[in-house]
Amino acid sequence: MKFPRLLSALGSAVIIALAAGPVHAQSWPTKPIRLLVGSPPGGPSDITARTFADQLGRRIGQPVVVENRPGAGNNLAAGAAARADADGTTLVLSPDTVLTVNPLVYTTGDFNAARDLVNISVIASFSQMLVCNPSAGVRSVSELVAKAKTSPMMYASGGPGVPGHLASEMLLEQTKVRMEHVPYRGPAPATQAVLAGEVACGFLATPTVLPHVKSGRLVALAVSSEAPSALAPDVPTLAKALNQPGLDVSFRLVLQAAKGTPAPIVAEIEKHAAEIMKQAEVRDRLKNYDLTAVGSSSAQAQQVMNAEMKRWEPVVKRLGLKTE
Repeated sequence: MKFPRLLSALGSAVIIALAAGPVHAQSWPTKPIRLLVGSPPGGPSDITARTFADQLGRRIGQPVVVENRPGAGNNLAAGAAARADADGTTLVLSPDTVLTVNPLVYTTGDFNAARDLVNISVIASFSQMLVCNPSAGVRSVSELVAKAKTSPMMYASGGPGVPGHLASEMLLEQTKVRMEHVPYRGPAPATQAVLAGEVACGFLATPTVLPHVKSGRLVALAVSSEAPSALAPDVPTLAKALNQPGLDVSFRLVLQAAKGTPAPIVAEIEKHAAEIMKQAEVRDRLKNYDLTAVGSSSAQAQQVMNAEMKRWEPVVKRLGLKTE
C-alpha cells in the first residue's frame, strides 16, 4: 500500500511542478513595470524605450514607466536593474556596450552586466555619424585621414567605451592614423564641443547631429553602419569610404532583466518584444530616428552579445581603457 501511495504523492508533485511554469507567465505582471534607461531623454535608447513601453503597456494592461538614470556608460541604470527583484517588473534597455565593453572598463564595484543580467531581446540597432566642424577643413574620410597623418587632431565622444568612442577607434585602426580622444560626460556635451570647435570631429548619434549638418554647422563624412542611413542616404557608409565591403560598426539596444528572472517570464517578455518590433508603426517611428527595429529571441541576443564581446575586447585592451 505504501508504494502506490508514494506514486500518487509523486504524481501530484509532478502536476504541481508542471503547473508552476505557466503560472509565472500568466501572473506576470502583477504591478506596473519600470523600464530603466541609462541615457538622458532624447537619445536612441530613450526614444526606443518610450516607443516600446507604450506598446508593451497596451498589451499587458499595466503602466510601463520609463526612468532615465544616466551615468557611468549606462552602468547606473543596468546596475539598478540587476539589483531589483528578479520578477520581470524592472527591465533595462541598454546599448550593447554595457555587456561588451563596460565589464572590461569598469573593473571596480560589484556589478557586471554580462554576469548579473539576462538578455531578453535585441530590440533595435543603430549607428553613428562621423561629423567634423567646418573649421577642420575636411569634407570626406580620405581628407580626414590625410590631415590626421600630417597634423595633430582631436575627436570627441560621450565617454570611454561608448559607441562613438568605439566607432572612432575602429576608423583609426583601419586607417592606421592617430587622433587624440577627448571624452565628455555624455553625447550632448560631446556634440557641443564639436560645434564649438573645441575638437575637430566625432562619431555621434545621427538624429542629434543631422540638424546641424543640414544647417551647415557640421560636415558629415560617413555613417558607421554597413547600410546607408535612411535619414541621410547621401552620406557614405564607412565601408564605402574606406573601400572595405562588409565593414559594419553598428550597435544594438538590448532589453534585459535581473539574472534569476524565471524563464517563463523571460519568454513572455521576449514574445511581446518580437511582436511589438514587427509592427509597422513601431518600425516607421524608429526609422525616423535612424533606428532599425529588431526584436530577437533571448538566445539570439546572447549569441550576438558573445560575438560582439570577442570583437571589442582586443580594442579595449589595446586602448588600455580603465575607469572607476
